[in-house]
Amino acid sequence: MENFTNETIDTSQLPKFEEVAFTNLHPKYITVVLISLVRIIAIVVLIPILLSMLKPELFSGRVWLILGIVIPVFSILLVVFSVIGFKKKGFAFREHDVLFRHGIIDTNTIVIPYNRVQHVALHEGFISRYFGLAKIEIFTAGGSSSDIEIPGIEKEQAENIKQLLMGKIQKQL
Repeated sequence: MENFTNETIDTSQLPKFEEVAFTNLHPKYITVVLISLVRIIAIVVLIPILLSMLKPELFSGRVWLILGIVIPVFSILLVVFSVIGFKKKGFAFREHDVLFRHGIIDTNTIVIPYNRVQHVALHEGFISRYFGLAKIEIFTAGGSSSDIEIPGIEKEQAENIKQLLMGKIQKQL
């Protein structure tokens, strides 16, 4: 204990994750997002139609007017925020950690050191598989869900990333 020091760290000299060059998601992924949104919007449109068939007394002219305004506005906002969110997402792999950036109004950056990674999964959804895309899920200790999900990566690149991460995990053991 006689060699113990507790020097102050100059925070201006620390590496800045903001300066990392993030890789954007594959351009085909916006199509996957938009197809998923069309499914959600179709459900939002079909629910009132089906309800009006079952209980026509609930749907007066005023209700249809409100739904005729709310549903298109909701749909447009959903599409706009999804496109903005797509453009803001990015990932980077550095020597000692993986970074994932996302967010619309405020940008969140998750940094996970490789020595914390416990498990890596590759997931292909039905629509993503059609476009040759996959999602990497990175799990750390102590959680039941993934800490980072990086969607919209070409399948071959996703498999290479998984192998890279698995290699980093093996080195830690």
